[in-house]
Amino acid sequence: MQSTGTRNPATTPTHCPYCALQCGMNLTPVEGGTVEVSERADFPVNRGALCGKGRTAAAVLAPGARLTSPLVRSGDGALVQAGWDEALDRIAGNLERTRARYGADALGVFGGGGLTNEKAYALGKFARVVLGTSQIDYNGRFCMSSAAAAGTRAFGLDRGLPFPLEDVPRTGCVILVGSNPAETMPPSLRYFTELRENGGTLIVVDPRRTRTAEQADLHLAPRPGTDLALALGMLHLVVAEGRVDEAYVEERTSGWEEARAAAMAHWPEHVERITGVSVPELREAVRLFCAPEAAMVLTARGPEQQAKGTDTVGAWINLCLATGRAGRPLSGYGCLTGQGNGQGGREHGQKADQLPGYRKLTDPAARRHVAGVWGVAPDSLPGPGRSAYELLDALGTDVRSLLVMGSNPVVSAPRAAHVEERLRSLDFLAVCDVVLSETAELADVVLPVTQWAEETGTTTSLEGRVLLRRRAITPPDGVRGDLEVLHGLAGRLGVEKGFPTDPEEVFGELRRASAGGPADYSGIDYRRLAEENGVFWPCPAPTGGDDTRNPTAPHPGTPRLFLDRFATDDGRARFVPVAHRPSAEEPDDEYPVLLTTGRVVSQYQSGAQTRRVAELNAAAPGPFVELHPRLAARLGAAEGDPLAVVSRRGRAVAPARITTGIRPDTVFMPFHWPGEGRANTLTNPALDPTSRMPEFKVCAVRVETVTS
Repeated sequence: MQSTGTRNPATTPTHCPYCALQCGMNLTPVEGGTVEVSERADFPVNRGALCGKGRTAAAVLAPGARLTSPLVRSGDGALVQAGWDEALDRIAGNLERTRARYGADALGVFGGGGLTNEKAYALGKFARVVLGTSQIDYNGRFCMSSAAAAGTRAFGLDRGLPFPLEDVPRTGCVILVGSNPAETMPPSLRYFTELRENGGTLIVVDPRRTRTAEQADLHLAPRPGTDLALALGMLHLVVAEGRVDEAYVEERTSGWEEARAAAMAHWPEHVERITGVSVPELREAVRLFCAPEAAMVLTARGPEQQAKGTDTVGAWINLCLATGRAGRPLSGYGCLTGQGNGQGGREHGQKADQLPGYRKLTDPAARRHVAGVWGVAPDSLPGPGRSAYELLDALGTDVRSLLVMGSNPVVSAPRAAHVEERLRSLDFLAVCDVVLSETAELADVVLPVTQWAEETGTTTSLEGRVLLRRRAITPPDGVRGDLEVLHGLAGRLGVEKGFPTDPEEVFGELRRASAGGPADYSGIDYRRLAEENGVFWPCPAPTGGDDTRNPTAPHPGTPRLFLDRFATDDGRARFVPVAHRPSAEEPDDEYPVLLTTGRVVSQYQSGAQTRRVAELNAAAPGPFVELHPRLAARLGAAEGDPLAVVSRRGRAVAPARITTGIRPDTVFMPFHWPGEGRANTLTNPALDPTSRMPEFKVCAVRVETVTS
């Protein structure tokens, strides 16, 4: 937990840099120049609890773990230290030359779901105002874009959870679909434990018997890629058993008859053949879900990271709507966002089709409003660009120069070997990062930027709670903030104003840009965030409306959405008829096994930071292939034997981990590591037609033993 520089003398309350729980923590300087992470019991989400990643987060502040000087590619191909002016001049010069030769859309920007709201906002503005390019997207497209698309389609608005986590233990039943919070966000597991202690039931849908599934009252283990059929089968039984909340459907929804007809084509025996989940298990799941007065469905990457992810989430939403489990107290559909600012990261302009405030880039009124805040003509703003994978796939051809901020696609993108090849083919690549990630190693210029403890800014948690991260320590000499980087580049590219380096000033502009939009932050400021432990959006500025007795009173924020009406034109939720379809790649004689991917408790995302922490590496030192004993027996493989997993896109090798907790037709690999064991070498970039989410969670592979 080493760091450098001058430190504040007092303990600083802040938030974890990792997942979307954004757990509260305290940072305190101690004798010897180290920073101690300690629990912060006053923050209501984690109530003091921290996982291993949070406890060791300060280790990445150490000089040996992180970058402390800009790097530029020398004539002999090596990355060598350079000054900031040289590095920024080189980036600006290359971007300008590319634009002059090929046009603005030859410039690409790839952001990250871990950037603060201020940085995400400034990056989107930089791409559109300074570079004039439409080619911007971010790695959050790989996180919950399918859930966002389905939620917007059904409710008119997407916010990961439309209610706070504190509601979870008070409901009657939760269905967790493709989520393993025991490993992905361990402090949240207490909510599900308390649910059961309060007499509620937990149903977990996962092809693996994870640590979370072991806590469940009912574990359903469908074949990967069949979650859509499972949800439709449950809805069929809801109809057949007379469990539809007819009054709710009539009063608060539209489109039921078409959705009902689609579900009735998925009778239980048919769904059993598709999913492998037995009819008695289906019936028990429906009984448990419908028995209490209130219930929830929560999804994560399992059903979302599919080429039919939007329809899959939509089917689970349809189940909630048919049973009256949305827009009511202690009920609803929600998505467990993954990245630390996955929610805020897409609300304020990093995403290819969005402007700040969750406005649509194609909406003329939205363009006028944001252009007015930015002081530019609405017609000067480019239209929507490519989605994340499509942008990466276009590198070296249509997109010739790329700026990456806070992402490591060499490890995290699907068909990763191809993405690495496209990155290498660029005319110019610049990367801003805390560490020398695998993507940064390919760059022409690498800029060392500040970390969470070294900067102030806001994030938006999976609950839609906007939070204030506070600067606790001074960064080392040679390290600058991302806002300073964008300010320096904008000036060199001819835009002298509009890119301040003070995060509170940037947030003030973000508030104005978001005002009146679906994600309205205009009533939020740093003072409120500090005093109130965060504020839930939407939170409009007081304009004389919300409290007629006191029209200037601050808006309290919105912890619970949709209780009075949904965010559609008529206030009704929309059923969307969906039908099961096969995965983009089904098993065959050459590739007879299904691969699914995911995380382990001691690593995070591409592992660029957590792989630099000794304690975390000791717990999870490398990749593995999880497989059932029956499959291991057919291969003649023993525990720890090296196995090759081969798909149509490449080959990965990792040791065997044999367990009865996985289906015999499925293998699992975690995706945190580069090199020979890189799971995303194998994954399929087939895209959901609506969300443009790649199909990370299911592809056809064969498994082979490796002989030395």
